Amino acid sequence: MKKILIFLTLSLLATNNLSAKTKKFGNSFTFFNFWLDDNGYNQYLEKDTNGKLKNNLNIKTHPNKWGIHYPSNPNRDSLIYYFYKYQFSHLTGDPNTYQWKQIEVKPSKNPYQFKFNIMEDKFVKKQMKSKGILSYLYYQDGKVLIDEISPKDRLGDFVNNETKLISASMNKSVTSYILGHAICEGYIEGIDSEIDDWPLIKDTLFENQKLINLLNMAAGDQKYVNEFKFNPTSILADTSYEYEVNNIYTTIGLFFKNTKKAKSVYNYNGFITQLLLNYTKYKTGKNYKNLLDKIFQENVKNKYSVNFNELNSSEEYGNGHPMVRMTRFDYLRLAKAIMEDYQKDTCVGKYLKEIHKRRIPKKYNENKNEPEFNRTKSYGGQFHMDYPGLKNKIVFGMGGYGGQAILIDVENSRIVVLNSLHYNNGKYKYSVKKLLLDPIKKGK
Repeated sequence: MKKILIFLTLSLLATNNLSAKTKKFGNSFTFFNFWLDDNGYNQYLEKDTNGKLKNNLNIKTHPNKWGIHYPSNPNRDSLIYYFYKYQFSHLTGDPNTYQWKQIEVKPSKNPYQFKFNIMEDKFVKKQMKSKGILSYLYYQDGKVLIDEISPKDRLGDFVNNETKLISASMNKSVTSYILGHAICEGYIEGIDSEIDDWPLIKDTLFENQKLINLLNMAAGDQKYVNEFKFNPTSILADTSYEYEVNNIYTTIGLFFKNTKKAKSVYNYNGFITQLLLNYTKYKTGKNYKNLLDKIFQENVKNKYSVNFNELNSSEEYGNGHPMVRMTRFDYLRLAKAIMEDYQKDTCVGKYLKEIHKRRIPKKYNENKNEPEFNRTKSYGGQFHMDYPGLKNKIVFGMGGYGGQAILIDVENSRIVVLNSLHYNNGKYKYSVKKLLLDPIKKGK
């Protein structure tokens, strides 16, 4: 830790970016080497002739990508480096990565204790040996039946039950769950409330829209932000700008002032979730942290701390970011809480039932734009719904880059939690059918 602190001042002077292109910022391994050293991974380190630490790994990076290039098939050494980059580089002072501020929800005083009836699943074990999967959990009828971590000779040296794993876009569903609690606590009237009281979005296509439009990714914003089709007026067309590391005020001012809403169709993008989270923060005000504490400590009953990100700017400008970090079993605790809210018909359960009822067709998947683990027929309230092969089942799905997936069968009490570092359409494509769909469809 001392080595990291020495460089912290210098790193804060550097221009940071969450997904900065390596062509611009380079792939310096200095802070990665410090992280290896600080965490006792000395087998991957040696010293050069000047006594300076260097790693002995054969790391391959893409010249124009901050993260793993989607079609690539990285070796184990490269996976180790990107594991650090995704999970920890945002917190170490690494100048190649945007440095987050953290909101910490401390562990519950009464964390939920799981019951286990472990069974061996040879197919799961086989997939863990060759794919980018970090952790796999299967829960059914009150018990954990499958509990697997990446093998030691893969990534198991770096993952245990206390390791904080990033959510990637599973944070969209987490944001929705937080918003549902904000409604039930009286901070927001309901999903049909119009956003007419938030100065940050005045004179934009989002002003006066109903929350349900944003929850369903149907805000009519496809001309200005589109993750599947290139548009010269889109945020994504400006490769020098990253909305994820800029506050709402900045992004709105650059891209959305005096814009008009188009037709409401499914248009999956991360900026909508950023808006929803910051609107929730705006409506809850000083009670936002208390709301998070109540959700996770009393409802989810987290065993370890849960961390949310904030940008390095003032709260009044919309500095919230939906990315969340929690342990593998705390993800399962979250999924279980969602399932039980639905089953017990709590206020939040009624919210979940309403967003399921108001789900909309995706249609994008006619062109197979989304990765297979997210390729559902419908979307509702920031959850993927209506999975292929799961007809007549009410399943709330959470998905994120790299193959992250949580499927919750709210009627049959079945949950799959899969944390993953990398996924593609080739060597790193895990079996969506056997790992995600079949357990929900057939049980164990």
